[in-house]
Amino acid sequence: MDPKLGRMASALLALLLLLDGGMLSSPAPPPGPLEKIGQYIDLHQDEFVQTLREWVAVESDSVQPVPRLRQELLRMMAMAAEKLQRLGASVDSVDLGSQQLPGGQSLPLPPILLAELGNDPRKPTVCFYGHLDVQPAKQGDGWLADPYTLTEVDGKLYGRGATDNKGPVLAWINAVSTFGAVEQDLPVNVKFVLEGMEEAGSVGLEELVRREKERFFAGVDYILISDNLWLSRKKPALTYGTRGNSYFLVEVKCRTQDFHSGTFGGILHEPLADLVALLGSLVDSSGHILIPGIYDSVAPLTEDEKDTYKAVDLDLEEYRNSSQVEKFLFETKEEILMHLWRYPSLSIHGIEGAFDEPGAKTVIPGRVVGKFSIRLVPHMNVSVVEKQVKRHLEDVFSKRNSPNHMTVSMVVGLQPWLANTDDNQYLAAKRAIRTVFGREPDMIRDGSSIPIAKIFQDTLQKSVLMLPLGAVDDGEHSQNEKINRWNYIEGSKLFAAFFLEMAKLH
Repeated sequence: MDPKLGRMASALLALLLLLDGGMLSSPAPPPGPLEKIGQYIDLHQDEFVQTLREWVAVESDSVQPVPRLRQELLRMMAMAAEKLQRLGASVDSVDLGSQQLPGGQSLPLPPILLAELGNDPRKPTVCFYGHLDVQPAKQGDGWLADPYTLTEVDGKLYGRGATDNKGPVLAWINAVSTFGAVEQDLPVNVKFVLEGMEEAGSVGLEELVRREKERFFAGVDYILISDNLWLSRKKPALTYGTRGNSYFLVEVKCRTQDFHSGTFGGILHEPLADLVALLGSLVDSSGHILIPGIYDSVAPLTEDEKDTYKAVDLDLEEYRNSSQVEKFLFETKEEILMHLWRYPSLSIHGIEGAFDEPGAKTVIPGRVVGKFSIRLVPHMNVSVVEKQVKRHLEDVFSKRNSPNHMTVSMVVGLQPWLANTDDNQYLAAKRAIRTVFGREPDMIRDGSSIPIAKIFQDTLQKSVLMLPLGAVDDGEHSQNEKINRWNYIEGSKLFAAFFLEMAKLH
């Protein structure tokens, strides 16, 4: 072999070995915006948890109308307003006046915060809705620790409001603030609607949305809500629908006073017997609602919809065990999901006026009120359901030939909500979830009712996205409510990724 060729071959071999060993590799590219944001959030996660601790410490209970708790609620709203102002947002604290209680007492209503940051017409404007009030909680009810002291155990952050809804509100704020902290331009204009009466029926919110339609909401392109949970402990989800709700009272009255069964038993048309017959006529043992016509308007099941249930990650055995239920009405994942999300259900909640204390009291109630509700689904209509229920109960009652007086009233009527999952913000959210969590989200509905989604969609004619952060076992409204540190921190990154994806798609 020619010595010159041999030297050339050796040099080439050495060069290849150097390249293979990475010795001549180029420097790593600088981190992109999302990488910088993720690194910052990881480094500062203890600070974010500390802020959540401070917010959870405020007993912002809107359910119990007492002066001390109402002052706590006002303090919570003031803390949130100050936090938003430190972001650089302009904040309008909308005074809703006072709440008149049945006993003549008056309590101040907490304000609704309308905040905005950025008004670049080239950017999309995303509006976030959240609430800062909570359900009542006492350690004696079964909490492991004081519910208003955020307590971390094995990565779980326990505290009232941690997942419903203070944690998600702060995750959004964390995402917004981090763009500024790493000196990155916020890719979207953001607006906030934060209220303090969601757990007590969102007093004044619907009226405010209508009033501000052509002002605060005029430039809003998309609305995002994070006030629900995943269906899994680890797999993220996007929520695209909720059921509505019609809540009924049915009263049967003979007289105002109760009767003694020894004196009157056997000669009366007893109101409670009438009521039991009425309630028993509503639903059968398989969960099928017996009210004529109730299923007529339910949206037909399509093949595409069937496929979405097959794709949802639900371990039936784990779901049954965590629910502490021996057996459900249905055997398959698909049947259970459909009866939670896309079929109506009827639940009987209680009887007012009946003796329900321990012991043996020989009373015949003179007046009783039964309480039940029907969860509504597309395309059911509240007013049609009200007529169907009243007609059915009147028919059943007439066949009993009872001289008692029956009255049926619907006290809550909430329409179901369904979103278009082809909208840009659903596409952006899917991409953001893939980026942050490395997997596709479950596409789920919520069997309960979140009225504000329907109000926003109908009043403002804007796309509404539900992007939950909490895991299925977070226990919202119950004892030992929590949010996992991982969900809270990765959720903050998810919102940042969502902003970037929205900017690309808009």
